[in-house]
Order: sequence, then structure tokens, then C-alpha cells
Amino acid sequence: MPPDRPPRHSNRKGLHLQDTVRLSAEGLAKVMGDLEARVLQTVWALGAPAPARAVYERVIASHPVAPLTVITVLNKLVTKGFLTRASKNGLLHYRAVMKEEEFRTLVSRRVVEGILSFGPDAVAASVVDVLAEQDPERLAELGRLIRRRLRAQSAGERPGDGG
Repeated sequence: MPPDRPPRHSNRKGLHLQDTVRLSAEGLAKVMGDLEARVLQTVWALGAPAPARAVYERVIASHPVAPLTVITVLNKLVTKGFLTRASKNGLLHYRAVMKEEEFRTLVSRRVVEGILSFGPDAVAASVVDVLAEQDPERLAELGRLIRRRLRAQSAGERPGDGG
């Protein structure tokens, strides 16, 4: 692997995710390139398999980019496992392999697993502090989620069984 490229992580769903998080970026661009995030979000917004031109027309409305650049990014997202492509009426149509919420859940879990290396106590305390400052309702929901998970564990359920 070339030294100038960050190592990739292939998870159980076959997606190739960056091993780095860009804290200064917004949204999904924290875990992938800015244009990759924009293109992937556009494919989700289109809702159905879409040709590259439809994706390009949406992307160009908010981001100046060449059509070939969008096609290159679409194909990179196929290679990384985020999209599939199929020929329809002589055009390649691109489709996301998972829904946006599933992707966000998968990536969030991966990020949390990574930051736990700082120490679970420090991370938990930071999450609680930040939620207390920024979103007390979400903090209360986190408390309910933790209580449900603890009850499920004491009842012998596996994570995700009864949640």
C-alpha cells in the first residue's frame, strides 16, 4: 500500500472505511472525503438507482465539479463497497448498498470503538458532559437506553435482541 494513503478498514459488511476521523469536517466528511460524502448523500437523496448524470446535476447545484470527477467518485464508492452499479438502458445506474441511517449507525459504532482506546471512563464522562451542555433531552434518552441495555443484559439477552 502506498505510504501516502491512509490504511483502509474493511468491516463485516465489506465497506472500506478510512482509519482516520477528520474532526474539523462536517457530517459524513469526518470519515470520508468531502466530495465522497456529498456524492453518497446525493445517491441517498435520489432514492432509487440513478445514472451518473442525475447525481452530477444534483452535486453541481451546490459544489462546482466536473462531470468526470463525479463519475470517478461514484466508481471509487463502488470500489469501497458503498455503492453498487448496474447497467440499465445503456447507462450505469448507482445505488447505495445500505440506507443512510444504517451507514451512520455503522460508522458511529466504528468511531466509538476507536475513541474507547483513550479509556472508556474518560470517553463516557466526556459524552455525558457534552450532552449535558448541548442536548439535555438526548442525555436523558441515553440514560433510558443504558437502563434498557443493563436490564437486557441481566436478563441474559444479547445486544440488539430486545433493546
